[in-house]
Amino acid sequence: MTFNTFSSNFADLQQQAYQSLTLGDYGKAIELYKQAITAKPTVKLNYWYLGLTFLLQGQEIEAQTTWMLAIGEGNAEEIDLWTAELIQVLQAEAERREALPDFPVAWAIRQHIREISPADINNLLHLIYLYIQLETFTADELTELGIIELLKHEQSLELESDLLLQVLRNILDYAPLAPLSFEFAEACLPHIYNSEALINLLLSTSLHIAFTRMECAVAARFTELCLQLDDKHLESLRLLATLYQKSDRHEQGIKTAKLCYSLSQTLADKVFANFHLLRALMTAGGQWEEAVSIFQRQESLLELLIKDSPKNLAQSTTLRLINSTFFLPYFRDNPLVNQRIKNQVSQLCQSNIEVYVKTQGEQYHQRSIVNQKIAASKPLKIGYLSDCLRSHSVGWLARWIFEYHNHERFQIYTYFINYKQINDSLQDWYVEKSNLAYKGGVNGLEIADKIYQDEIDILVDLDSLTLDITCEVMALKPAPVQITWLGWDASGLPAIDYYIADPYVLPESAQNYYSEKLWRLPQTYIAVDGFEVAVPTLRRDELDIPRDAVVYLSAQTGYKRHIDTARLQMKIIQSVPNSYFLIKGLGDQESLKNFFIQIAAEEGLNSDRLRFLPWTGSEATHRANLDIADVVLDTYPYNGATTTLETLWLGIPLVTRVGQQFAARNSYTMMMNVGITEGIAWTDEEYVEWGVRLGKDEVLRQQIVWKLRQSRQTSPLWNAKQFTREMEKAYEQMWQRYVQANQ
Repeated sequence: MTFNTFSSNFADLQQQAYQSLTLGDYGKAIELYKQAITAKPTVKLNYWYLGLTFLLQGQEIEAQTTWMLAIGEGNAEEIDLWTAELIQVLQAEAERREALPDFPVAWAIRQHIREISPADINNLLHLIYLYIQLETFTADELTELGIIELLKHEQSLELESDLLLQVLRNILDYAPLAPLSFEFAEACLPHIYNSEALINLLLSTSLHIAFTRMECAVAARFTELCLQLDDKHLESLRLLATLYQKSDRHEQGIKTAKLCYSLSQTLADKVFANFHLLRALMTAGGQWEEAVSIFQRQESLLELLIKDSPKNLAQSTTLRLINSTFFLPYFRDNPLVNQRIKNQVSQLCQSNIEVYVKTQGEQYHQRSIVNQKIAASKPLKIGYLSDCLRSHSVGWLARWIFEYHNHERFQIYTYFINYKQINDSLQDWYVEKSNLAYKGGVNGLEIADKIYQDEIDILVDLDSLTLDITCEVMALKPAPVQITWLGWDASGLPAIDYYIADPYVLPESAQNYYSEKLWRLPQTYIAVDGFEVAVPTLRRDELDIPRDAVVYLSAQTGYKRHIDTARLQMKIIQSVPNSYFLIKGLGDQESLKNFFIQIAAEEGLNSDRLRFLPWTGSEATHRANLDIADVVLDTYPYNGATTTLETLWLGIPLVTRVGQQFAARNSYTMMMNVGITEGIAWTDEEYVEWGVRLGKDEVLRQQIVWKLRQSRQTSPLWNAKQFTREMEKAYEQMWQRYVQANQ
């Protein structure tokens, strides 16, 4: 046999052996590799493949013995060369297995690579990837494998930056809340050269942690990592300002929001940054003078934006602008001006949305008119769209319509925005009560397309301007008839057909400044069958309040603490001997204390008569604790809504100041619907008069309590089943109008 013939036969033998390995015929592969070794004992490659074949067949000891014997025959230089060659063989097979995918085998191979080369960072990263694919990752592996230490202390690592970024993405998707995941992310910063991709990943993770996992403090830490890469990264600063606010780091939230504004260059960015700053101040509460100044600047910026009327804004910019008018009703009760600004900004945003999703929007607008549903009496498909169908004010109130819907006449589709990955029994309840529940994320275009594909007849928005994604979905008009109800005032989006109201919550002139058609239900725009009430945790003696004292209470967020109303409240307390004022709400507690104490001093009221209560975590306990009050003092120009319902349900007299805008008439409509006029004030003077009278007249208070107790049996406010029938009748009439208009 010639040398060439021998070489050719040897190559064929190796090829056959490798082919048998890849086909899983390990017994044949072993025999062929043994033949190759006998033919050419000095060719180490065959030893590596023979050991690999033993390993794949589950014979780990034989595999290790084969490799050790082959390597042990060389000198130091040869051992290094052969070890590197063996690792290459194992890596190639591991990569092939990952691509199949055959993750258990790939994991086993890479564990052997780790034994041979424990500091091979790229192999260790592949191992982490495989732990995640096998769903056995706990994050402890990051320290057990020594990866974090290598990243922290080895500056000249020969690692694949793209691989590191991908593994970081996998880890943050799989275990974003694990403390070691954050430590790993921090250790990655010096080693990933695509800083833009890394920042985008960290921001995406922060958004998920904050708004899906509801862990804003953890999300803030990830966002802070972005600033280590670029301390002037505007998107990171915007998010961080919000996260600081939501995790009660109010001073940092205000400081970061101010930095955002100083770095903003375009008008649209200035509008959004100023909105962030306004939100930071209002969330904290008690920062009234500065908040007024920032509000005035916001109004000026909005007027400039309306005048400029840009036509080709990017999606992210448009979404940021949607809720930039949110705080108008918190500062003043002037719906004619407020609604004009809101309508114009919303129209501008919808115009831009229609540009960047032109094809998708046109598809929805060209839908065929199908009216056979009416003739055939098929159930109407009602879609409810919200981020708040969970343990949230909207979630507690909207549940009754879900409870009483007639499923023979209506199919209920629920579209969750940013479905929460937390234990929330109310969110689970909504899923169970729906014919179909779509657990959406934060992509408004995907949610809109799902609504369109589901052929929803009437889409009900429960969020309005409180959420930009909701507005984006509604602006696309994926359903023929679209309504705003419950969650907030009307958004002013041209794509929304109706806004649900009642005879009291908006004055007769309101249609003059609403772009939506006002649909007034016959009695009330909201009804509940009641509230769960737990055991109270507040006692007068623990608050150092005498048993015979008159206790006033105000429980609201910092948003609603208007300085003028706070002054009126202090006048009431000052005028009623032996009275105390309990102040409860979310926000910067120290700032709120200073705010009220200063106003009390200006009104000549001793601050000893003020008590500041932390917010109670449990809604049921919060409601139980309301019973400590003799009188609840409402806020203005933005009334209570859920808090008013809870107050009336518990039979507590309420003093409310009625205005012209929706937000200033919530308590009014609720009181009218329970048959109580005592406490309804149309001027500031009447607000004080009613507050003083109810504080001094115990008999009058008892009469109101009795009326409120009786109203549970008679009031439309406490008859959610009747209310649901009225809403359903409205849906059918809206649909009938739509069909007739398009025949």
